Amino acid sequence: MRVLAGGDAETGGAFTFTEFAGTAEGPWTVPHLHRGFEESFFILDGLFTFTVGDEPIEATPGTYILVPRGTAHMISAAEGGGRFLALMVPGGLEEMFFALGGLGPEAIRDPAARAAIAARYDSIPVNP
Repeated sequence: MRVLAGGDAETGGAFTFTEFAGTAEGPWTVPHLHRGFEESFFILDGLFTFTVGDEPIEATPGTYILVPRGTAHMISAAEGGGRFLALMVPGGLEEMFFALGGLGPEAIRDPAARAAIAARYDSIPVNP
């Protein structure tokens, strides 16, 4: 994850704008929701499946996806991974990714590790 704009210093906490990139195939997140955040995604490279609620959405470059507050979602990448932009409103969720990153590269997909940190950042794991 690369923060393009975010945090209290740059946006006053109004939003966080990030780029996610990787080569891993498979789940990039566990199923989860945010009660106080909306997330938008714009695919730059690769093929992803976003599951928003119960709806799987095949996302290719140029696809835009909005995940409303309180909606369960998860992200999986096809072979070769890819890259997308993410807008989180309001800002602050980037802090969760920094905390997860401190645990190692697999932490975001580890339900126990994610749950321990996610509770502090309004990222609530849900059963698929």
